[in-house]
Amino acid sequence: MWFKYFLLISVMGFVVVSPATTHKHTQGGSKERMEDGSYSPRDAHHFEGGVHQNEFDHEAIIGSVKEAEEFDRLTPEESKRRLGILVQKMDLNSDGFVDRHELKAWILRSFKMLSQEEANDRFQDVDEDNDGLVTWKEYLKDTYGMESDNEAIQSLEQIIEEESKLIEEDKVMFKAADKDGDGFLTPDEFVVFLSPEEHPEMLPLILEQTLREKDLNGDGKVDFKEFVGDSAKHHDKEWLISEKEKFDSEFDKDGDGVLNGNEILSWVVPSNEDVATDEVQHLFASSDDDHDDRLSYEEIISNYDTFVGSEATDYGDHLQNIHHLSDEL
Repeated sequence: MWFKYFLLISVMGFVVVSPATTHKHTQGGSKERMEDGSYSPRDAHHFEGGVHQNEFDHEAIIGSVKEAEEFDRLTPEESKRRLGILVQKMDLNSDGFVDRHELKAWILRSFKMLSQEEANDRFQDVDEDNDGLVTWKEYLKDTYGMESDNEAIQSLEQIIEEESKLIEEDKVMFKAADKDGDGFLTPDEFVVFLSPEEHPEMLPLILEQTLREKDLNGDGKVDFKEFVGDSAKHHDKEWLISEKEKFDSEFDKDGDGVLNGNEILSWVVPSNEDVATDEVQHLFASSDDDHDDRLSYEEIISNYDTFVGSEATDYGDHLQNIHHLSDEL
């Protein structure tokens, strides 16, 4: 983990700030799960603690964590120049505007690129012998610090039950992603393994795993009691009422009081389509200055800090942090 430090030196009324960036671009962590067991949506940290995190916007446009970090170090002029190149690619019909459909298509493309980038970086970490393939043994060692399944079984008393379950789930997913069954994952197969929720062929396995974990009475469905699970013990009545409303209105589409099949998947697997739609709405609200429901090149580039950021955006973050620190002193 990298820690950011700010050096504040007051000299003749001026404040000097160290050049370390305050942005926190991080890989999406596609296997991140939420409290109820569902996969974490891509925009889970977009509004964190009630505060807007613009890193998500930048990555949704640029399609790369690494390039988003590079934009953070650019001057506003260079950031605008590069954004201008991206805008022309977004404008699929070359009419001089980016409409909602074009922006959504671009964002969905970015999500795929982000998954690929994350998988490529992780692949290099896991591929210990650098042969361009990942074995289950390599993954087990890198992720859980174990050399073999036998060691994992023998270590169950030393590790938490949740981790042992994750190992078993990972092994099932690993075999499913290994399409040719040769015991190795190629880079393309590794993307599917790392982000199973984004690949339709993996959804039956996700459904099976969810039922195994949540369907306590074995009827092939998930009722509300199973939906909230042990979490109900740690929350108040107001939380239960809120969860019941979510269960009824968002997931139980046929109103039969239980979730099954696609209803379970709609709960467990976040929709990139929905996330992209929300992001389009957010970006239009921030940038459609003339409210004509389309974004001109000028509107996008003039709002470059919303779309891609730059050194100037970081400077604004520095000033905000300085103010917070000043208030505490």
